[in-house]
Amino acid sequence: MKIKTNILFWFLCTTPFVYSQIDVDTNLQLDLHKIALMNQTDSYITFPTDIGNIEPLMFEANVNPAFIVRKRKDSKLMAVLTPQITIRMYREDSYPVRTPSYIPQISVYYKAKKRAALEYLVIYGKIAHHSNGQGGSFYNEDHSSINLESGNFATNFIEFGILKTGYSNRLRAIKTIKSAIEIHPKGWMLTELQGHYSGLRWHNSFTSYKFPQKDDTLKRANFSLKAETFFMLDNYNNLEVFDLDRINASLTFYYHPKFLEDIGLFVQFYHGMDYYNIYFNHQLSMIRFGIMTEILRF
Repeated sequence: MKIKTNILFWFLCTTPFVYSQIDVDTNLQLDLHKIALMNQTDSYITFPTDIGNIEPLMFEANVNPAFIVRKRKDSKLMAVLTPQITIRMYREDSYPVRTPSYIPQISVYYKAKKRAALEYLVIYGKIAHHSNGQGGSFYNEDHSSINLESGNFATNFIEFGILKTGYSNRLRAIKTIKSAIEIHPKGWMLTELQGHYSGLRWHNSFTSYKFPQKDDTLKRANFSLKAETFFMLDNYNNLEVFDLDRINASLTFYYHPKFLEDIGLFVQFYHGMDYYNIYFNHQLSMIRFGIMTEILRF
């Protein structure tokens, strides 16, 4: 545990130094709109080939279009509305789709500083709702196990954070780091969730978009990498302060072939709590493959 903690501390402390190279490729353009898209959850569909302890699925799909609200293209203040919906189709009789996750949200971004063409510091805030559209009892008849079939799940939360972007001319890559706090006030979640569902979380992520060495158009990256961690900081489920169940981490590799226009292929490694609404009490360790939309153009 000590070794893992030291590695994580080193990663978080040294990440800002990836921006030491500031020679900017003049063909690349970055603005508040693109920075906001980097911070949004991608739309994707997984293949039925998950490796790990998740239930057998035909697919998991995340639909998350972004609706931009701004006065003009160069505005320093901008809002983004997203109606995020996640569904899982299970590999069972009749292929049921159970308790989708609904996470509608509105985010506000403010461009606080611009040091160079591709070096930004952005402050953002978010308010969101997370539910599963069900109205049944939270517990089964035994009053102890959670009703995964039709149990009600609902919480609301706010998130505040910063985004810092930079560019490495040597690597020909745009990079972003994020740090944010997510808060679920007790009065904003179901009574049954209180003490069992983390209401205070610290998010950190690093994203890199790698461009081809020879490409005159430079409209989109052909490869990207995203590393994310979040830590549950509050007291829930009587976990120890340094319990591994508090740590959630994912690593996603994305590749966009030249012959595809708006989608690419991804592989993701994930370990942590199940993010699929009322399944939160499950711990997942898995590798998954699928296709992902890439709406980010430079």
